[in-house]
Amino acid sequence: MGKPGRPKGSDNKEKICSLRLDEQTLKRLNAYCERLKVAKSEVIREAIERILEEDQYK
Repeated sequence: MGKPGRPKGSDNKEKICSLRLDEQTLKRLNAYCERLKVAKSEVIREAIERILEEDQYK
């Protein structure tokens, strides 16, 4: 019998990074994710990518 949990794929996100948010920011993030039907993790990854990409042009 195999190991329980998520199946391995080709684009696994193996690292975990927790963060602290104030109540208002969390509410805004949750509302955004619900409206677009996307996971919080995906929104945060996209935000990081945008920041890093913007930083390359400075």
